[in-house]
Amino acid sequence: MIRRNTQAGVTLIELLIGIALMSLLSVAILYAMRLGLNSQERANAKMMSNRRVAGAERILQQQIANLMPVVGECRSNPTAPVQQIAFFQGDPQAMRFASSYSLAEAQRGYPQILEFSVMPGEQNRGVRLIVNELLYSGLRSTGGLCLGVGIDPPAILPRPRFRPIVPTPQSFVLADKLASCRFLYRELIQNPPAGTSPEKWTPFWEKTDLPSAIRVEMMPLESGPGSLHVMTVTSSIRLTVDPLRKNTF
Repeated sequence: MIRRNTQAGVTLIELLIGIALMSLLSVAILYAMRLGLNSQERANAKMMSNRRVAGAERILQQQIANLMPVVGECRSNPTAPVQQIAFFQGDPQAMRFASSYSLAEAQRGYPQILEFSVMPGEQNRGVRLIVNELLYSGLRSTGGLCLGVGIDPPAILPRPRFRPIVPTPQSFVLADKLASCRFLYRELIQNPPAGTSPEKWTPFWEKTDLPSAIRVEMMPLESGPGSLHVMTVTSSIRLTVDPLRKNTF
């Protein structure tokens, strides 16, 4: 008597259905993993952007707070006599001064001449704030930056005229994707009239003594939830003396 195997096998249709289900399940798992990785990348990018914003604001405050009252050289041409000036440029879109704070070495490095400038952003979309660092090695290291003293509109008083600030491959971008950016300088008013403010903010600095504080007003070009946006930075200056005057400390 011949026994027959009564166990049923798997048909080709059932095998194809099983493979199709496994494929759909694999695609769903891969899609979920991709969404998770993309979310993690966006979170990391936002965190790094927030860190850059916070770091740039801290650097900007340190650079201004460690401003040095130094004397600079100024001449209109190579054969003209040298004039000594209080080395400080204060304009709405450009700023120059010497500082003991270095981007590379913080307060442990050599003093630097800092050049701040508001430049057009990528593809002329918004603006960005950059800073150049030039080694400050004394009076003569400032000579190539000043073009003479004269009336520079809309200034009223004679003031040094400086060379335009040019970005270089070594320029550091402090803030990017800004709708606007400008510098303001605080002047303390001696014996102000009653009921008036003892301080005045001006976009042009025309005095030989230094401002008591500098404000950098920045507005972001774009805003989004969970992002740390660049804000207005105000930093006081420790020494507000006139570098051209003999001071006793």
